[in-house]
Amino acid sequence: MHTPMCHHAIGDPEEYAEQALEMGLSGIVMTCHSPMPNGFSSWVRMAPHEFEEYLALIERARVAFDDRLTVRLGMESDYFPGMESWLEELHGRADFHYILGSVHYFLDEWEPHLPSLVRAQSEESTAMRLFEAYFAALADSAETGLFDSLAHPDLVKNAAPDFWDPAKLTDMMAASLDRIAATGVAMELNTSGRNKKYAEFNPCDPMLRMMAERDIPIVLGSDSHDPGRVADAFVEALDAIEAAGYSAVSVFENRTRSEITIADARSALV
Repeated sequence: MHTPMCHHAIGDPEEYAEQALEMGLSGIVMTCHSPMPNGFSSWVRMAPHEFEEYLALIERARVAFDDRLTVRLGMESDYFPGMESWLEELHGRADFHYILGSVHYFLDEWEPHLPSLVRAQSEESTAMRLFEAYFAALADSAETGLFDSLAHPDLVKNAAPDFWDPAKLTDMMAASLDRIAATGVAMELNTSGRNKKYAEFNPCDPMLRMMAERDIPIVLGSDSHDPGRVADAFVEALDAIEAAGYSAVSVFENRTRSEITIADARSALV
């Protein structure tokens, strides 16, 4: 979940925490978008000089809810080739519990620095090249070792929804997931996908089943940009995760993964 520091979310961390209590959660991890250098996509993230302010914002909520709800410090960091050293240094500047890696941008034939994923043109071949580049970058991000989990792992479908067909993408998704599985990095089921152009969870059911077949750990996230979305569709998401073959979901503390059974997670939700 996010904070207003990313310029496209509303609500202070305390508001997210209050909603989490109402939904039956025992804790939350705030994962606002990381700062990046040289004004890189500055309109959707905090500025580098605001990083300490972000830490203070989360610490304020942690103290305020200390005896009622666990509030943990996390961050959603963009993977972008050439910026690995920047992120490594940034991640070392605070005692993070969870670093969520995301792929929103890539170079080469795709124009960089756009406020959203590059949009495929009308030809299917262009869309297929976009999908292939995205899934390769997703695996690249896992292999950096910078991230604990990978966010919304089929987000690219919203860039070219008219051409999204998992049956045609099985080979490229499998190649990406094989590489990710070898790293031990977790992957996220993001419930906010139902509110995007291609309205379904990220990832889609076929990809989720492929993740389970490879024993890739799964994390459940709402990607909330307003407090009302905290734990949104978590019961349905747990059903989808279980149907795919999982028996537990992962959580992180001090960047160390542990598991909660789906049964226990489901019973806690209001």
